[in-house]
Formats: sequence, structure tokens, C-alpha cells
Amino acid sequence: MTDMQQVVPAAQETAGRFRAFGARHLEELLNRAGLSESERLAVRAVATVLPFRTNSYVLDELIDWSAIPDDPIYRLVFPQPDMLPHQDVERIGALISSDAPKSEIKAAAHEVRMRLNPHPAGQMVLNAPDLDGTKLPGLQHKYDETVLFFPKQGQTCHAYCTYCFRWAQFVDEPELKMATDHIDTLVAYLHQHPEITSVLITGGDPMIMNSTVLRRYIEPLLDPSLDHVESIRIGTKSLGYWPQRFVTDNDADDTLRLFEEVQEKGRSLALMAHYSHPNEMATPIAEQAIKRVRDSGAIIRTQAPLIRTVNDDAATWQQMWRKQVRLGMVPYYMFVERDTGPQEYFAVPLARAQEIFRDAYAHVGGLCRSVRGPSMSATPGKVCVDGVAEVAGEKVFVLRMLQARDPSLVGKPFFARYDEKAVWLTDLQPAFADRFPFEPATAELVA
Repeated sequence: MTDMQQVVPAAQETAGRFRAFGARHLEELLNRAGLSESERLAVRAVATVLPFRTNSYVLDELIDWSAIPDDPIYRLVFPQPDMLPHQDVERIGALISSDAPKSEIKAAAHEVRMRLNPHPAGQMVLNAPDLDGTKLPGLQHKYDETVLFFPKQGQTCHAYCTYCFRWAQFVDEPELKMATDHIDTLVAYLHQHPEITSVLITGGDPMIMNSTVLRRYIEPLLDPSLDHVESIRIGTKSLGYWPQRFVTDNDADDTLRLFEEVQEKGRSLALMAHYSHPNEMATPIAEQAIKRVRDSGAIIRTQAPLIRTVNDDAATWQQMWRKQVRLGMVPYYMFVERDTGPQEYFAVPLARAQEIFRDAYAHVGGLCRSVRGPSMSATPGKVCVDGVAEVAGEKVFVLRMLQARDPSLVGKPFFARYDEKAVWLTDLQPAFADRFPFEPATAELVA
């Protein structure tokens, strides 16, 4: 019996039933991980600021407990002692060890969170749509063709990734959350916006919802009056963190039947599957889940950010893309770690990110080369680092907008001065111009 099976002895007895482990279990889990008392205190301090949640499958099947703290899945789901500035960790740790009032610890955590840019790219303001002058909470509309929908019951996950740019959805800060249970407002908005061809249901993780609730949100989108909606996408980590959702859960068959119905109604259904490391596809049940989803006719497109200490080498991405293609999935995006949360801890410089992408891309077959990146989901749009070149005697980044608030900018290359330390778009300076092509429109929008 492994150490973690001692922590979760019911994992075998429940025959794969989902069991969640949150902050109240953290001390015991860290004890089993072999961390020192000071390390455990630091992790607990970080976990007061950033969310922690995992499950029995991740603990029992995905983490190599003999490789702590370097195991990639452990680093993906467990807060690390140095993820936040040392002074903040030390201060909150002191409050915890002195049994300070919960209100004092909560206030300290709130202060740190507000410095972590909980809603990057102006998404709470710039992307918030309205219907007849009324703002629609739980919807985001940044690009003409796509609207994001945040169902209220889908704003948690089977396990939280430590790098997640949606971390603000999972902490005790109600004003930071985006969610709605009013599908009728989305339908009304779609009727007023025939330019929208794709609905992305996101979170959190919509696949945390059972099939009955998921159907309640999807069926109205299949009405013939919304025939301009060509595709429905579901952003999910469930294929990696809880593949039982599509295999042994009580409503697995009902869920797959719903996927089939979407396509019978003439719409495309795609699962936007988040895979951060090849180990997330390594179990038999993970492969079985992928096969069952594909057999329903749904497409699985894969994406993940480049994460320091987790997948920041070309060999990992080669292995991941190849395995995904072998299993019938479509590699879609390598993202740059977004400017939120513990970005300083996880970010890889853009120059290095481009090298990793290029080296991985150069050693995979053509079917893997559907992937795009490294891409920054920034305020003006998705900015891809296409490469580093010397132009007119100057070393520059070659950039391109894969998606943009201003559709006229999509696909047009532009240049930034080479900076080996830059990790985000705002760290860059334009080359051969006094401003980037998106800056006038973005400045006007922000104003």
C-alpha cells in the first residue's frame, strides 16, 4: 500500500467514486509528502491566497510520490512554498502559526490576491456584454465570432491547477467571480448577435456538472432559430483529472448521448481539453475516456500553457503532442503563462518559449503541427511569437495576431525589439515603429 492510499483508504473501496480533497486535508497530505514543518507552513500560507483542490484519482494514479517535490503532477496541483513573494508567505505563515483570528488571515490573503491581477486583460470590464443596456454577468464577448458562457454550477474543477489563470473563480472573493444560471439571457444575446458562430462553455470546468444540468444549458443552443451557432465548445480538464466522468460515472452514457445529439442537430461539438503533461494521458482509463468521447463524434482539441518546472522542455511537448495525435486528438495551442496569479513563479521568457515550441514542432509529424504558439491571450487578442529574426540589422521578435478585438489585425505580422527577459506582451517595445498596430484601438477601448 502506498503512502497516499493510507491517506485515502476509501479510494479502492468506492470503486473509483469521486472524492475531493481541499484545504482542510492539506496538512495531512503534506505530511505524507515528506515536507518539513517549515515547508508545510509555507504551503498552507500559499493555500490561503490561492485555491487548493484535488481528488483520489490524481493522488492515487497520477502522482509519483517517490519523486516529490519534482513530480510534475504534484507541482500542478499542490501549492509550492515559493509560489508567492517570500515576505507575503512569511507574514501569513506567522498569522497561521500564532492562531490569529480567521478574519485577520482572510484580510491578509485578500491583500495579496489583489496584487496578483485576478482578472487579466480587462475581462471583467472590456469583455462584459450587455443586452438592451443591461450587463450580463457570466458572459464574455471579446472576439466577434465567439461568446464565453460561465454556468453557475460549473465554476469549480475536479482538481485545481496551480498555474490556473481562472484562480479567482475558486477563492472566497464573491466579487471576483463570473457565473450565471440564466441560459435564457445567453439565448437572447445570441439572437441579437448573428455574427456569433461559436459558444464556449467554460469555468471552472463545465464537466463537473452532471448530464442533467449540462443538458439544461446545451439544449437551448440547438434551437433552429440559432442556426448561426455552428459550434459548441466545452473547456475541460476532466479527461486528465477525472476520466471516470466519461467511463464509469453514473451519467457517463447520458453525457455522451448528449454529445451525439449536438451533432445530430447539425452543430460541431469540441472538448477543449487541458493537458499540461503527458502523464495525464498515461492511465488505461484516461485512454478509454478519450476513445468514448471520440466515439460520440465529438472533437477533442488540446491546449496548455508552457509552465516553468512542469513542462518547460521540448521533449515533454513532443511526447505530449505525439500521444495526443496517436489517441485521435488535435493539438491546438501552446499558451504563454498569463499575467495573473503566480505568473513570476511559472512564467518562461518569451525567447525561451519560442525555442521550446520550435524545437518540439521541428521533431513531430505533420498531424501534430496543427498546434499554434507560443500564444499570449492579452488585452488586444491572441498574440503569437512566430520567431526571432534579424531585420535591418536589428534582432527582433516576429509577432502575429491569431485572434484580435479588431478583426482587421488578424494574421498581420509585426515586430518587437528582442528582449531575453520579457515574459509578456507588456514587457515588449515595438520595433521599426513608435507603437504596436493594436495600440490605438486598445487605448480607446480602455479609455
